[in-house]
Amino acid sequence: MVTVDWRESVALTGTVVKYLAVTMLIPLVVALIYGDDIAVFAVSIAAVVGIGLVLERAAPVQDLGSREALLFVSLSWVVVPLVGMIPYLVAGTGTIASPENAFFESVSGFTTTGATVLGEISLDRHSHAILIWRQLTQWLGGMGIIVLMVAIFPEVAVNGAQLIESEAPGPELQKLTPKIAETARLLWLFYLGFTLLYVALLLVLHVAGVAPDMGVYNAVAHAFTTLPTGGFSPEADSIAAFSPAVQWLVIPFMLVAGTNFALFYFLLQREYSSFFKNREFQAYIGANLGITLVVFVLLYLGTAPTLDLGGQTEGVVENSLRQAAFQVGSLLNSTGYATSNFAKWGTPGKAVLLFAMFIGGSAGSTGGGVKVIRWLVVFKSIRRQLFTTAHPNAVKPVRLGGFVIDEEVIKAIYGFTLLYLALFTVASVFIALDAGRIGMSLTPLEAASASIATIGNIGPGFGLLGPFGSYLDFPWTSKVVMSFLMILGRLEILPVLVLFTGAFWRR
Repeated sequence: MVTVDWRESVALTGTVVKYLAVTMLIPLVVALIYGDDIAVFAVSIAAVVGIGLVLERAAPVQDLGSREALLFVSLSWVVVPLVGMIPYLVAGTGTIASPENAFFESVSGFTTTGATVLGEISLDRHSHAILIWRQLTQWLGGMGIIVLMVAIFPEVAVNGAQLIESEAPGPELQKLTPKIAETARLLWLFYLGFTLLYVALLLVLHVAGVAPDMGVYNAVAHAFTTLPTGGFSPEADSIAAFSPAVQWLVIPFMLVAGTNFALFYFLLQREYSSFFKNREFQAYIGANLGITLVVFVLLYLGTAPTLDLGGQTEGVVENSLRQAAFQVGSLLNSTGYATSNFAKWGTPGKAVLLFAMFIGGSAGSTGGGVKVIRWLVVFKSIRRQLFTTAHPNAVKPVRLGGFVIDEEVIKAIYGFTLLYLALFTVASVFIALDAGRIGMSLTPLEAASASIATIGNIGPGFGLLGPFGSYLDFPWTSKVVMSFLMILGRLEILPVLVLFTGAFWRR
């Protein structure tokens, strides 16, 4: 007997869709300011409100059960990109005017992946309003649409803990306050606060004359995609379009975005030791610094040449350090920005960056990937296994930051990591075969980078998928699979795959 009340999940998804229309007021205001695509967003808002109201009528929402909550989260992350692509279709401009491309771009936006099918990213081709909507989708998806709903609506907050746990990146939710809705509000306030600070600092650089191309529009547009580790940019050259001063400013904010936002609560409470002594934070910063040092050496020695940007030349210390810190900071936590076409680097440089893609940000951050805390637990459990092999009678629990990790948690982390790697492998093979089916030339490295870039919510890969490249030439079948991978990666795989099991639907 089917026991999941899917109608409640559909109805609550309708509520999410209905209020998504409110966020479209931002690009509508931009359209009014610049005088372009006003009708596009007026029509889109009406259509989205209508779809939301229809879905809401599926059933009255009372108290979601655990399985209804899981279904609601997964449904929302499929339906929201579907309605999010409406402005692209109504505008009918460029490569995102076709349904499969519009859906891919919308999924990439909301999942903060940053993979694009735009063949022409410029304000000359697309309106300010369309591009700001493209940016805004990433900002909404960064901290999480469901987290925002829990923070605002009391009927959703009843099951808030499970909803946030299903949506938030990482193996567990760190509850900051007794009420989960208050925790959700704090997370969004931190997120909003860093976004506003970032905009202000970019404008300071602009006023100071060291960032002449960074006006109000570009400052807001890039803030919408830096804090969510999204990587979309209204500029075809991404952050390479701006001065070295802007590039240096972006780096610390990318690091902030990949940090567990719950840790900033400790700073607010002046519990500095809880912040700086956090094992995951230490490992995250250590990984960034260590890999940056390796890439810097490769760049400085000319093994992986950099672009000549901002008056700097190849081999110069500042240029090599900036390029290394930026690319590593961007790819390790899945931001996807670029200041150099690393797809043209030598093999050693690309191999190091590919390694960084597998690490990911921190749990509770907006970063993608496997997550630092999972790798920490995996390595510590391997070390424990080696010790107990030498000392069979020893009892040695796995500890992290002075706390004992439960054995069930360790098993779950191993299960997730193995499933992640298995999906990456299968998807790589499928993408390679599907490209060959239409005669598309794709190297094994490009196929692998397409797979890890989508399931890890990273965005750019290597070869034609480089930071200034596009996913446009892939067959529609690959685009659908990669869209599914992006949703899987954003929701940490299990909340989606569990829907395909008979145990989920039956008693």
